[in-house]
Amino acid sequence: MMMLSDTWIDLFTLAGLLNPLSLLAGAYMGWHADQPAKIALAGFAGATLSLLVETAWGLIGLPTIIPHDAGALAMFPFRFIGAVIVALIAYRIAAAKRA
Repeated sequence: MMMLSDTWIDLFTLAGLLNPLSLLAGAYMGWHADQPAKIALAGFAGATLSLLVETAWGLIGLPTIIPHDAGALAMFPFRFIGAVIVALIAYRIAAAKRA
């Protein structure tokens, strides 16, 4: 039976795909998007914001909230995908509410 390594588990859980900050940023930007093309921008912004905040958090010496062993380049695509999915859901809900 094939097992996922700890890095892959981190990428599919709170450190990557389900990162709370990237999901919140994606949902906020998706809710306020006025065009479907802005969903990708919301995903990019969510992933970037979460990585910048996490890096700043570590640089000032605070303990890591979500410990992981994956690097930023490995986490970015997973956070991007998570933020895009949440942004799309928020965009659809907001569009239905506006109509």
